Amino acid sequence: MATGTDQVVGLGLVAVSLIIFTYYTAWVILLPFIDSQHVIHKYFLPRAYAVAIPLAAGLMLLLFVGLFITYVMLKNQKVTRKVQ
Repeated sequence: MATGTDQVVGLGLVAVSLIIFTYYTAWVILLPFIDSQHVIHKYFLPRAYAVAIPLAAGLMLLLFVGLFITYVMLKNQKVTRKVQ
């Protein structure tokens, strides 16, 4: 069963994810249909970053997953050598 702290952290993560999703959706889908001189454009980065930021985040995620798997495999390999 989740404790109160776990629930608060989970709610915070869901809230942050929802805010990021809403911002990105408005940035990529809605903003191209709004006049480029409109005031709302100053709250968003240039559209080139709409591809670059998720690409960089995905590459970082793959890097960290790969590093974690490498670390675990090397650690398990050392443990099996000690047992033998």
